[in-house]
Amino acid sequence: MKFDEIQIRVRYGETDQMGVVYHGNYALYLEMGRIEWLRKLGVSYKSMEENGVMLPVVSLNINYKKSVGYDDVINVKTQLKNKPSAKIEFEYVITNEAGDILTTASTVLVFIDTKTNKPMRAPKYILDVIDELD
Repeated sequence: MKFDEIQIRVRYGETDQMGVVYHGNYALYLEMGRIEWLRKLGVSYKSMEENGVMLPVVSLNINYKKSVGYDDVINVKTQLKNKPSAKIEFEYVITNEAGDILTTASTVLVFIDTKTNKPMRAPKYILDVIDELD
């Protein structure tokens, strides 16, 4: 499946007293990667929500390999794991400028109908753009 990659420069406020990125901020980096992956397909969270679809995270797995510090530039590679059904799964690899793997991660999100607050199948317009990737 297609992947996308974004660059992020670590801000001072994202680090802890040890000068490394606070572990909770990695979830934000993954979200940024996922949002940009979808946006480049022409799908935005905002438009999904306006059309009655929410996409909450139901599973998050992060493996920290090496530390990241203030002002480091990281690359977040986001890849779709499988074709979506009622859920959509992503895998991530975060590297530094030298290409060293710093973090690997995965997320599972579920499509939720905002009217019923129940899971639903992935909207057809999302499946259509993903089908074009293959």
